[in-house]
Amino acid sequence: MARSKQGLDGAGEWETLQKLLPDFEGKAVLDLGCGYGWHAAYVIEHGALSVTACDISEKMIAAARQKNALPGIDYRCEAFEDSEFPAESFDIIICSLMLHYLASYDEFLEKASRWLKRGGNLVFTVEHPIFTAYGSQDWYYDEKGNILHFPVDRYFYEGEREAVFLGEEVLKYHRTLTTYLDGLLTSGFSILRVVEPKPSEKMLREVEGMEDELRRPMMLIVSAQKK
Repeated sequence: MARSKQGLDGAGEWETLQKLLPDFEGKAVLDLGCGYGWHAAYVIEHGALSVTACDISEKMIAAARQKNALPGIDYRCEAFEDSEFPAESFDIIICSLMLHYLASYDEFLEKASRWLKRGGNLVFTVEHPIFTAYGSQDWYYDEKGNILHFPVDRYFYEGEREAVFLGEEVLKYHRTLTTYLDGLLTSGFSILRVVEPKPSEKMLREVEGMEDELRRPMMLIVSAQKK
C-alpha cells in the first residue's frame, strides 16, 4: 500500500488529519494501532516528550523499529484489549484505523477516558459507517466491469462484518455514526471536529480512479477532548 511505502504522504486522509491534530510540544502521547510508526515519528518530530506506540502485529512493530526508531518512542507489540496504563498517563491519544477491528467500542472509550489527563485530546480515524455497513466494502459492477454504485445495507444492524482486504478475509465491526459520536458525548468527551476526508486535489490529478472516491465516504476523522 502507498501508506506503507511512502509514509504519511501516501495516506489519503493525512492532509485532512494533520489539520486536526493538537499541539504536541512537551506532551505524552499514546499511538494506538501505530503500524509502521509514521504517526509516532511525526509526533516526536513535532515536540512530543514521549510516544507509546502499540500495535498487535509483530511484523509491523518490527518494521516500525527499523523505519522510525526515534528517541522518545516506545514501541510495544500488544493487543488493545491487553493494554493497561495508569490513569491520566497521556495528554493525547491518537488511534488510526483501528476501531473497526475492535469488538467493543465501549471498552475503547472507557480506557481512553481513564488514560487521558483532564483536558487531554483524543483523535481517531475509522472506516466510515457508510463504508462498513454492507460488509463487502466493494462496488457493484455491471457486466463490463464498470462501477454502478456502492452498496449500503443493514446500517442499523451493528456488529461483525466479513470483508476482503489485500486478498485476505478479515473480520471487522460496523457501528453507526450515532454510536461513534454520541458514545463520545456520553463518555465525558467534548467533540471538537468531525470530518469526512476527501481525496486531495493532487491525488485526484495523479491517481487513476480516485474520482470514484468522491461517490461515497470511506473514512471518518473525529477530534475530541476529555472534559
